[in-house]
Amino acid sequence: MKLFDVYPLFDVNIVEGKGCKVWDDKGQEYLDLYGGHAVISIGHCHPHYVETVSEQLNKIGFYSNSVKNDLQVRLAERLGRISGYDDYQLFLINSGAEANENALKLASFTNGRTRVLSAEKAFHGRTSLAVEVTNNPKIIAPINANGHVTYLPLNDLAAWEAELQKGDVCAVILECIQGVGGIKMATKEFAQGLERLCRQYGTILICDEIQCGYGRSGKFFAHQWLDIRPDIITVAKGIANGFPMGGVLISPEFKPEYGQLGTTFGGNHLACAAALAVLDVFEEEGLVENAHLVGEYLIEQLKELGARSEEFGVKILDVRGRGMMIGVDLSVPHKEVRQRLVYEQHCFTGCAGTNVLRLLPPLCLSKDDVDEFIEKLKKVMK
Repeated sequence: MKLFDVYPLFDVNIVEGKGCKVWDDKGQEYLDLYGGHAVISIGHCHPHYVETVSEQLNKIGFYSNSVKNDLQVRLAERLGRISGYDDYQLFLINSGAEANENALKLASFTNGRTRVLSAEKAFHGRTSLAVEVTNNPKIIAPINANGHVTYLPLNDLAAWEAELQKGDVCAVILECIQGVGGIKMATKEFAQGLERLCRQYGTILICDEIQCGYGRSGKFFAHQWLDIRPDIITVAKGIANGFPMGGVLISPEFKPEYGQLGTTFGGNHLACAAALAVLDVFEEEGLVENAHLVGEYLIEQLKELGARSEEFGVKILDVRGRGMMIGVDLSVPHKEVRQRLVYEQHCFTGCAGTNVLRLLPPLCLSKDDVDEFIEKLKKVMK
């Protein structure tokens, strides 16, 4: 049997990691500005994380949700306090797509409506409902195309109001910083207007914080830059630093009913131990603040490099983002630049669209790491 070939792969076998560095099976070191697609939040193989997960595995790794799990309770309390949502409720599952799936179901259970508004170029996952609210026809199978979703331009409040005033919209789902969409950011005016309209028309506001949340933007959630408070918040990726986990933060106005939502693996003992270790490191090492400060430094350095683009064959046309979620718009397709970064400069980055380098490093990235990356980028821009 062979693997089903769904990913274009770099010919590199990563076998070890520490902090913002990874190593392949030949001993070559790489600087990681990709973070395993925004998953590595506290750095690879953080000692406290390794110790905590190992200790939990020596006790019990899994038991079902048919019994009480104190680790879930501790995680909900810690996450509520640190994020500023201590009055919300937490439902734990396994992935970001599953988080969005359950958020949309909960919204529909609550108001009985079926129509959803989503942004153009949005990405919310690959499961049934999650992929339907993702604006990419290539990945929406015929069985998923049920006509429930209207896609609208980000930051065009009038277009969203025209749909909301029809009174039949179940939910709005929004990435306050679009990831796959190319690091496009919602404006404060748009987000606050959208929140107001959702309240006016009885529509549930869901903020997808799977990639832009969990400290990556320099605040715990990206929507906190915009001074809004959604009804439902979805999280995953960085929540457990690589252990598969997702969560739905739910306003206290929602009342649970047994049987509506459920999960086999969600919130298991090992996943909760991993997530608690992440929050330990966040607090002890100030990683959310680090994401803000070092992220600003990275953006400044990239803009300075862009101002000197006439010196290089490849030009930087734009730099956008917050914290450690940054898009670098290039004058050429990103493919060759990324390949040269990997094979010549030993550095991983992400991408979006055709021309955007997407930087999603661990939140422990240092200014020295930034300087190293800028030097590597200069070499492949020549």
